[in-house]
Amino acid sequence: MKTRFIFIALFPILICSCQPQTTQPKFESLPISAQTISLVGDTLKTAPQTLPERLQIRIDSLSAEALDEDRVVDHLIWEARQVAYEGQYRQAVQLFTDAIEQFPNEPRLYRHRGHRYITLRAFDQAIDDFQKAARLFEGQEDITEQDGLPNDQNQPLSSLQTNTWYHLGLAHYLKGEYEQANLAYQTGLQVADNNDMAVAFTYWKYMTLRKLGRDVDAGNLLETISPDMDLIENTSYHELLMVFKGVFTPEELLSQENSELDNATLGYGLGFWHHINGRNERAQKIWQQVYNSGNWAAFGFIASEAELAD
Repeated sequence: MKTRFIFIALFPILICSCQPQTTQPKFESLPISAQTISLVGDTLKTAPQTLPERLQIRIDSLSAEALDEDRVVDHLIWEARQVAYEGQYRQAVQLFTDAIEQFPNEPRLYRHRGHRYITLRAFDQAIDDFQKAARLFEGQEDITEQDGLPNDQNQPLSSLQTNTWYHLGLAHYLKGEYEQANLAYQTGLQVADNNDMAVAFTYWKYMTLRKLGRDVDAGNLLETISPDMDLIENTSYHELLMVFKGVFTPEELLSQENSELDNATLGYGLGFWHHINGRNERAQKIWQQVYNSGNWAAFGFIASEAELAD
């Protein structure tokens, strides 16, 4: 861990700018068998899922009888994360809410609940949670966050701060609030300390700048990304940035060998690429294909859904 204070310069602007009126989340009125309502009006449900063994081991390794507060919070987070990995996102939000009642000044709980609010399309609530987390961790040491499904090198790459800024930017982006999204991604780039996180922030920031019509700034941002970067897990974002740079062709990316998450990520990014190049009909077709895939918890799916609902 290391202390990062760079983000403070942007922090007051980010937290105070154009906060929307919070609306009640739609999922609260649904029967227990459903999770939420998509941005185009479909009811979204989760099929029963079996957790990978390595994820179960990671969760079970945390003792519910831990005495110190930090370990208790850690256990509560993993308990709720496990429920979310099983596809029960509403239950996960409730578990995080119960934990927040016990530990109202713990930024990790707001960061994780905000993530699942995004999954449930409750973007206003997500933004509130990420802003609360940012206020609570301001001036503190950053905390590395362990992955539920470790990467091939078992090396966690994200942290409390980078995940907060990343997801805050995403929530604003999905609402079409691009100025606020850009500020979040810029802050995230300042606290990112590895190539994978830099690529993730650059990917979303590039698209945000294009949405804002700041094409020159977007092009300059691409110059910070090279084809031969050493990456561990954010290869899909990197490949899409190479398409944006004209290094890769879109045909090289989509394949049956990619995971559902990869295909949702790549599908949204390639649709965006067609859109900014004036091929909106092609973009809409790709985004519809992503939506039809049914992997509705993936960020690329939610972004495609937002485009179709626009």
